[in-house]
Amino acid sequence: MKKFLILLFVSLIAFPSIMSAQDLDAATLAKRAGRKNLTIKEWNTDAKSKTRWLDRVTTYDDQGRKIEQIEYASYGQKWRETYEYGENGRIVQEVEYDDRDKPKSIRKYEYNADGTKKKQYNYAPNGRLQTIKVFEYVVSD
Repeated sequence: MKKFLILLFVSLIAFPSIMSAQDLDAATLAKRAGRKNLTIKEWNTDAKSKTRWLDRVTTYDDQGRKIEQIEYASYGQKWRETYEYGENGRIVQEVEYDDRDKPKSIRKYEYNADGTKKKQYNYAPNGRLQTIKVFEYVVSD
């Protein structure tokens, strides 16, 4: 399996112009395979005082999908985001939390049949719809 993933990675790097949508899905799966049940902690250090603090924590689920990201400052949490996925493996909802860990905004997504984003619905923490973003894809000649 590792040989397959390495070969896939090398072929994607060497021949990026001939990748199809199916290849991109395979690349995503290969990337996710290396992140199963992974937590990445990033640390920051002040150059003068040498004080060290946790800068960011990113957590992945058993399928290698990002499920949470937390940004910190020297004083504590700045923000947090959680991610939920649909049956197709695409993000269907993101919730952003403030420094007090209270919901700040909620984004829900709809996708086109080809997997591209169709609409993004932006909600207030109380569930009231605020805006709808529509994605338009224009291919130039």
